Amino acid sequence: MKLKREKQESSDCNEGSKGKMTLLLALVTLISAFGSSFQYGYNVSVINSPALYMQDFYNRTYFDRSGVPMDSGFQTLLWSLTVSMYPLGGLFGSLMVWPLVNNCGRKGTLLINNLFSIAAAILMGTSELAKTFEVIILSRVIIGIYAGLASNVVPMFLGEMSPKNLRGAIGIVPQLFITLGILVAQILGLNSILGNAEGWPVLLGLTGIPSLIQLLILPFFPESPRYLLIQKGNEEQARQALQKLRGWDDVDDEMEEIRQEDRSEKEEGHFSVLSLCTFRGLRWQLISIVVMMMGQQLSGVNAVFYYADRIFQSAGVDSNDVQYVTVSIGAINVVMTLLAVFIVESLGRRILLLAGFGLCCVSCAVLTLALNLQTTVSWMSYLSIVCVIVYIIGHAIGASPIPFVMITEMFLQSSRPAAFMVGGSVHWLCNFTVGLVFLYMEAGLGPYSFLIFCAICLATIVYIFFIVPETKNKTFMEINKIMAKRNKVEIQEDKEEFEDFHTVPGGQAEKKEISSSEL
Repeated sequence: MKLKREKQESSDCNEGSKGKMTLLLALVTLISAFGSSFQYGYNVSVINSPALYMQDFYNRTYFDRSGVPMDSGFQTLLWSLTVSMYPLGGLFGSLMVWPLVNNCGRKGTLLINNLFSIAAAILMGTSELAKTFEVIILSRVIIGIYAGLASNVVPMFLGEMSPKNLRGAIGIVPQLFITLGILVAQILGLNSILGNAEGWPVLLGLTGIPSLIQLLILPFFPESPRYLLIQKGNEEQARQALQKLRGWDDVDDEMEEIRQEDRSEKEEGHFSVLSLCTFRGLRWQLISIVVMMMGQQLSGVNAVFYYADRIFQSAGVDSNDVQYVTVSIGAINVVMTLLAVFIVESLGRRILLLAGFGLCCVSCAVLTLALNLQTTVSWMSYLSIVCVIVYIIGHAIGASPIPFVMITEMFLQSSRPAAFMVGGSVHWLCNFTVGLVFLYMEAGLGPYSFLIFCAICLATIVYIFFIVPETKNKTFMEINKIMAKRNKVEIQEDKEEFEDFHTVPGGQAEKKEISSSEL
């Protein structure tokens, strides 16, 4: 009787503990995000502050080799390559996601990925000593590949390890560390710290330190339980990993949920990108992530940052002090992303997406008006500053962090790597495109270019409102069932469970035939 009562108390304790943030889960989240996502953000903005000093190095190196100064057009081309090779590398990295995570696992891919970062850091840090600017351009491609892999694998890894009631909050942590990376790069890039003629090689080389820390520490943490059970078929290792992550021994319910997911997709096997794009049962999920990723990058975030300096200067900020204002914008970005971590589980994903893109849409519309009238109406320059801040808030709470969370939640284990590969490729391709096109847009349209971003935000809002479901506090299977109705397909779960209890000769072949005809 006493034993029964103790067992009941233990069960109640476990039930009360479910969904809690354990120390191990917190540590693996922080190590993964700091070692990978942080560097994505860091390398986005690290070359902005020392740009003039780096271009001077390009010119001096060329002069030492040839004896003549570098042509201004050639210097512009080299600097454009230095900037644009990063998102291009990100695209290449995204294309490597599917084969690496399926063959090496989520944790294994992150560990391998660190080698790209460390190699790039060494090359960039020693470029001035070696008197070669070509190495910097090459390193930007390599660190771009690193960022492309990290931006996709970290959300996938953490999303698969998280309990369903913490999946959104933990899923935003990588974006939080991206904004932290941007902020740290802005602070270290101040003229008084490393953003000067002597310090810029060190500033570029520092990117290898987080990777080295992750390379040393991450091996001691467990692999994704879903990967271990569904893709490797190792139930014992999956159970042990889940027990460590949850902090208690009774993980039967969650193991059963993973098995249910495994059974429901047994017929399809691993999706390649081609099969994902042609599979009717995932049509709306795929369209949704493409729309959200395009909306995220084509909503004008790069343009707002580009315009921010001149907006603040027009409001009377001294040109020498603009760098400090830029740091303050980076700080707002971090604070609002941190807020999103705490509110995503209470408000849900849809609300944050709609509110985020809504704020961006309104900000772009008002900013167009303010920029056009600031020469005639004195207070319009201050309205422009308000628009920039509101835009940053909107992007930080919804448009930036939530789409990667949604990729994790809207796809099951077999299709998730291919989905991240597609979503990541769209993300980096749009990033690269905006970088190439925006200067021409700005030259041709001026402030009216923000109306294009406003229209893109509005179109994204309309799509999300009518198509994208709320995924808060739902299992992957529950979300899959919601999307199955929109795709007009049937989930095979009940029939497969029936097959488990009534095995007949040829049943597997019969089941395949039924599945393909229904889908």
